[in-house]
Amino acid sequence: MERSRVHVERGCDLELLRARAIHQRNLNLSKRCALITGITGQDGSYLAELLLEKGYRVVGMVRRSSAENFERIEHLVDRVELRQADLLDQLSLVNLLRDVRPHEVYNLAAQSFIPTSFSQPLLTAEFTALGVTRLLEAIRLVDREIRFYQASSSEMFGKVQETPQRESTPFYPRSPYGVAKLYGHWITVNYRESYDLYACSGILFNHESPKRGREFVTRKIAEGAARIAAGLASELRLGNLEAKRDWGYAPEYVEAMWRMLQQDAPEDYVIGTGRHHTPREFCEIAFARVGLDYRDHVKVDAALLRPAEVETLLADASKAKSTLGWEPQTSFRELVELMVDAEIERAQRAKARASGS
Repeated sequence: MERSRVHVERGCDLELLRARAIHQRNLNLSKRCALITGITGQDGSYLAELLLEKGYRVVGMVRRSSAENFERIEHLVDRVELRQADLLDQLSLVNLLRDVRPHEVYNLAAQSFIPTSFSQPLLTAEFTALGVTRLLEAIRLVDREIRFYQASSSEMFGKVQETPQRESTPFYPRSPYGVAKLYGHWITVNYRESYDLYACSGILFNHESPKRGREFVTRKIAEGAARIAAGLASELRLGNLEAKRDWGYAPEYVEAMWRMLQQDAPEDYVIGTGRHHTPREFCEIAFARVGLDYRDHVKVDAALLRPAEVETLLADASKAKSTLGWEPQTSFRELVELMVDAEIERAQRAKARASGS
C-alpha cells in the first residue's frame, strides 16, 4: 500500500515537472529572443541586463574554453541561457541559430585589445573580421528576418580625416584591430544591401565601466590609483598620456544598441559623448579621488606605446540623438570616480584577504 502511494506521488511529481517544462518552453517561445555573442564581456553583460529588464529571452554564445571568464555574468546565470558556438566555426553558428531562433543578434564578440592586435594580427582578423562574415552568412542561411547588430568601433577612424567624426567621415584605421573592425563594418553594409537583411552597425566610441577589462587603460588607471592608495602598489606604468579620447559610460551605450534594432529601417550610428579627454586627465581625477597626486606615481613606459598612434577621437552623435532619442547622461568626472570607487572596494577586499592569510 505504502509503495503504491509513493509510486503515485513520484508519478505526480514527474508530471508536474513535465508540465512546468512545457510551460517554460511555451513562455520562452512567446518572448522576444536575443542572442548575444560576447555576453561575458563588459558590453555583453550590461546588454543582457537591459534585455532581461525588457522581458527578453536572452541567449549568450560562449566558446568551449577552460579559460572562459563568467565573472561579469555570475548574477545572471540563472536568467540567461548559455550555448556553445564559435565565430571561427561556421557550422556551429548555423546550428546555434537553428536551435535558438532569435529575433535579434548582437555581435559583441571580438579580439578587442589593440596591443594584442599588433602582436596577433591574424587571430584578430579571424575573430573580428571574418567572424562577422560567418555570423552574417549563418543568418542569411537560417533566417533573414533576424535583426543583426554589429559592434563597430571609433578605431576605424584612426588617423582622423575630420573632427568630430560622424557616420560620413572617411575611415583610416591605424591598427590591425581597427582594420578588422572596418572589414566587419563594411561586410555588414554589404549583407544589408545584397540580401536585404536588417543589419546595422553601432560605431561606438570608447565606453567604460567597473566591468572593463584590466588590460584597458581606464581600468588600469582606476585600479592603479586604488591599489597605490591602499599600499598594494607604488607606481603605475602607462603609454601615451596625451591621446584624446571620447569616453562614455558603457550601460548607456548598450541602450543605444537596442534602440538601433527597434527602428523601421537599419542604419549605422555613431555613439559618443561629443567631448574628449586624455589619459593624463583621467589620471588626475582618479588619483585625486584617493587623495594623491598622479605625478608622484605615474610613469610613462615607451614599451606601452602603439606602433601607430591614434591621436584624437571625438564623436558627433547628433544622428543618434535625432533618430534614436539617445544621449549620454554620465559626465567624464562621474565615470572616472565611479570606476575608482569600485576599485577602492576591490583593493580593500584584497588587502583584507592579504592581512588574514
